[in-house]
Amino acid sequence: MLPRREFRWRTKNRTVLTSLIGFRMTETRTEFKLKSPPEDGISSVKFGPNSSQFLLVSSWDKTVRLYDVVTNNMRLKYSHSMAVLDSCFQDAVHSYSGGLDATLKMYDFNSNSETVVGTHDAAIRCIEHSNEINAVATGSWDSTVKLWDPRSPQCIGTHTQPAKVYTLSLCGERMVVGMHGRKVYVWDLRNMGYVQQRRESSLKYQTRCIKCFPNKQGYVLSSIEGRVAVEYLDPSPEVQKKKYAFKCHRIKEGGTEKIYPVNAISFHNAYNTFATGGSDGYVNIWDGFNKKRLCQFHRYATSIPSLCFSHDGSVLAIACSYMYEHEETPDNVPEDNIYVRYVTDQETKPK
Repeated sequence: MLPRREFRWRTKNRTVLTSLIGFRMTETRTEFKLKSPPEDGISSVKFGPNSSQFLLVSSWDKTVRLYDVVTNNMRLKYSHSMAVLDSCFQDAVHSYSGGLDATLKMYDFNSNSETVVGTHDAAIRCIEHSNEINAVATGSWDSTVKLWDPRSPQCIGTHTQPAKVYTLSLCGERMVVGMHGRKVYVWDLRNMGYVQQRRESSLKYQTRCIKCFPNKQGYVLSSIEGRVAVEYLDPSPEVQKKKYAFKCHRIKEGGTEKIYPVNAISFHNAYNTFATGGSDGYVNIWDGFNKKRLCQFHRYATSIPSLCFSHDGSVLAIACSYMYEHEETPDNVPEDNIYVRYVTDQETKPK
């Protein structure tokens, strides 16, 4: 299995820092830790399609876990042969997952059975289910995106990308793919015969995450240099004037600004606001249209690799895992944990 430290990086002129001073967090009535967390780094957390109760979690410990956050109980767990880098719900009773073993699995919660759907030629980095065309999209380090039919299940299309796929997000009938070299492709899921738009990230360094606005107008992109870009899909010059980028997840200490990767983005479906999680251990919530930060939570013990709002926006799942960005591993690596936070309109609604 590849060590997780392979994900560390450096920019040409600046080292991206992720070390945090030991930090002890106390639980509150609005936030709690899930019991039985993964035993290695958490790669993704995703709520069910219409639920604030069930949370799917993939991990470098080779497992996918389903939690009931209401009862704080792990309902089931299944495994891959290597680290799992992403997972998603198809519906309330089926999940898909993949990772370093390059194998896409489907799991049936009711029958507790798994099916190997297919494979890529390299690691599967990201997985999403499309309601619009009832297909599962997988992005891989083999520089392809594949579409899978859950009814068969089988591959219904392999689409070559110009570089390794790091992230993808679905925006109604469109799919936005973020790749190595800051490349961004926009595809129309109804007609995958050609690329609808070829773009380049507005940010200078490696893309970390892309998430589409629930209103389907655009997407938010984050990078390793502590910046976020708000982009619009309409290519007209008038609309493109609205796009912008801003700095975040940076901390000034002793006259030096430490710059942290922005690893995770999640949208509030009702308000079109979004949360970002960084390797500084902070979670911020933003109003992208009005260019405001609505709030910042307390500092968590280590990096935030993944975030997910529930469908109704009432709950935010926050993964905390050290991401091995340093040349040398610290003596005391913080525990891997998942926090469930009940959020309020004051924290998430545009003002």
